[in-house]
Amino acid sequence: MNVAKNILLTGATGFVGLVLLNKIEDSNLVVLGRKSPENYDGIFHQYEIDGDADFSTALDGIDAIVHCAARAHIMNDDALDPLNEFRMVNVEGTLNLAKQAAAAGVKRFINISSIKVCGESTSDYKPFVVDDMAPSDHYGVSKMEAENALRELALETGMEVVIIRPPLVYGPGVKANFLNLLKLSATKLPLPFGSINNKRSMVYLDNLVDLIITCIDHPNAGNKIFLASDGDDLSLSRLLRLIRKSMNKPAWLLPVPASVFKLAGKLMGKSDVVDRLIGDLQVDISDSKKHLNWTPPYTVEQGIKATVDDFMEK
Repeated sequence: MNVAKNILLTGATGFVGLVLLNKIEDSNLVVLGRKSPENYDGIFHQYEIDGDADFSTALDGIDAIVHCAARAHIMNDDALDPLNEFRMVNVEGTLNLAKQAAAAGVKRFINISSIKVCGESTSDYKPFVVDDMAPSDHYGVSKMEAENALRELALETGMEVVIIRPPLVYGPGVKANFLNLLKLSATKLPLPFGSINNKRSMVYLDNLVDLIITCIDHPNAGNKIFLASDGDDLSLSRLLRLIRKSMNKPAWLLPVPASVFKLAGKLMGKSDVVDRLIGDLQVDISDSKKHLNWTPPYTVEQGIKATVDDFMEK
């Protein structure tokens, strides 16, 4: 693939950025961020991504930007004004970088957004599409505001903007809720999720990275929004079966009805946690396939196995 000659990458120390750092080939890569990735010996510019930074030195000669850096979703946020904290990085910092990029002649700006722009859940087997925008938390709101500002900037300046909204991203080194599922699956305990037949879209890390790289110079990607997933939605019960199969363990899933979890969540004031576990969240990637002639290169089974293998080695 012939990628743009000079690419600037932000968020290169993050879960997605680290893989991109090693997968973007045939280019002069420049990294911008708070700290240089470990063992990286390329060009690095140290910056805080906010509304005040002058990025001109880092932008000289850049053809395309892959913007992964963000203030990510935080489960227990103790900030006095969480929305403002998200806006400072995700909106003001992103727009400041993008405006300076347009002025410097950057041709394409790829912004890694989030499915939380669409909302928290789907119903009636109707997956999210690119026109859905109904965020329900501060992180999602900040990502939506950044998307809207970038699209306006594209109209004003002619710099192409590409927006990618991934759902939960998993792969080697995954943390948070997915890591907790791995730890739970590694025990000898039977798990009470045998009757949870929900549908959730996720995206394996290498599938997401492949989509991002495709968007760097694909002629049909400019000024479009793409949703990402593996194209194979999983129920919680199937996910746990795949995980334990990769661990060479029996599934050991007990058929506890979903209604029991919903009642428990309501009684404990944890309905949102239960919904993320057993509710539906599906995305429609038909636009990504059609406009980019793209298909996720790895299956769910391959992604889960790679994730489990890495977990078991640690």
